[in-house]
Amino acid sequence: MRARLLPLLIVLMAGVLLALGFPLAVSVAAAQQQKVVVDRIDDTARFAALAQFVTKRSTGSRVRVTDERQQTLQNELTRYYEVYGIRAGVFYRNSDPMGRAPDGWQLPPDGAVREAFDEALFSRGSHDPRQVWPWQRGRLVVASPVISDGDVVAVVVTDSPTGKMRSNTLQGWLLIAAGEVAAMLLAVGAALRLTGWVLRPVRVLDATTHDIATGRLKSRVASAGGPPELQRLARSFNEMADNVEDVLEQQRAFVADASHQLRNPLAALLLRIELLAFELPEGNEEIASVRMEGKRLASVLDDLLDLALAEHTEADLRLTDIGELVTERVGAWRPVADEKGVTLTEDCPAVTGWADPVTLSSALDAVIDNALKFTPSGEEVKVCVARNGESTEIVVEDRGPGLREDELARIGDRFWRSAGHQNVKGSGLGLSISRALLAAGGGSITYAPHEPHGLRVTVAVPRTHREG
Repeated sequence: MRARLLPLLIVLMAGVLLALGFPLAVSVAAAQQQKVVVDRIDDTARFAALAQFVTKRSTGSRVRVTDERQQTLQNELTRYYEVYGIRAGVFYRNSDPMGRAPDGWQLPPDGAVREAFDEALFSRGSHDPRQVWPWQRGRLVVASPVISDGDVVAVVVTDSPTGKMRSNTLQGWLLIAAGEVAAMLLAVGAALRLTGWVLRPVRVLDATTHDIATGRLKSRVASAGGPPELQRLARSFNEMADNVEDVLEQQRAFVADASHQLRNPLAALLLRIELLAFELPEGNEEIASVRMEGKRLASVLDDLLDLALAEHTEADLRLTDIGELVTERVGAWRPVADEKGVTLTEDCPAVTGWADPVTLSSALDAVIDNALKFTPSGEEVKVCVARNGESTEIVVEDRGPGLREDELARIGDRFWRSAGHQNVKGSGLGLSISRALLAAGGGSITYAPHEPHGLRVTVAVPRTHREG
């Protein structure tokens, strides 16, 4: 969940930072250019003030004064160009120069300089030239009209390089980018802590749910902080688990008590049947049938009691030589197999696993008993032990009739028996007991078809110890 929630938060935060960063970057670029434009407007206004007194050529004694003022304007323009490297000039309406620097600079027939000049002829100064971005190598043109007696008689034009302005803009952008990166790292750190704080109770709840699902009913959700809603959910979950455990405990107790209490009257009933049998002719079929059903009922009660105890018993796990244990159980069942004419073989290398030897032996007995029970004479039952990842597996393969796909899904259910095996001795609880015993120790039992016919039962126990 964290892997899905964290990218979502990061994308949202990145979107917010970009939404703030782009307008800020544009504002920085506009501010840098506006600063330069205002400075150039001041310069052009100063040159326009000087040019007002030399816009007309006088005659007689005034010629020399006019020439001195024009020379002063030219000297200012030349010094301005030498100091700042900015081309500047004052041009009459017909584009003839009044003064210019560098010498020989002319108004081009088109382009930004000509557009600014034409605009100033209509008494409009260059207050908002086109934005120059850091990746562009354009120049910044500012023009101001020279007004005399209410008429525009000349135009002051400055043509500035933009390298320094673009460099300042780029530096501002780099600062913004650094701030964005720092803010993003801070936001990611905050998101990590936030998601950890929010999801920590969820992880604890998930782990506890898994523990309960695998049979460790004593597991409970520990206090893990987090939002109040999740803390309340944890408390509710613990209350639910307590109630479920109480119900299951009552169910187990009822089954165990019922099985135990019914055994005494059943034993008395079987005794009376035996006494009654003395009063009837020997070989009476009815009394034999009643006697068989009574014994079957006693077997069911014993299995019910074993099942209730198996579901309640805590597994005593220890590191066990699975190969040695299986070899021992196969040896114990070999006389039964020989008596029935079934070949019982084993392939049991020295493989270890964590299991309760008593419960694993009981489960193996139930599985091997079933395999021998349904395998016809002359066939083989094979038992193998092998490692499989994190588990040690015991595989029992028989050559019996096997089960259909729909029956494989139900095998191991309490009291369930295949329709084709109703006449075979048993209560339908043996595999249920085996499954309960294995689950208590973290093991499992699964069923699959064995080609060309038969059943393949796999008993798995963990290779490493799991605390819980």
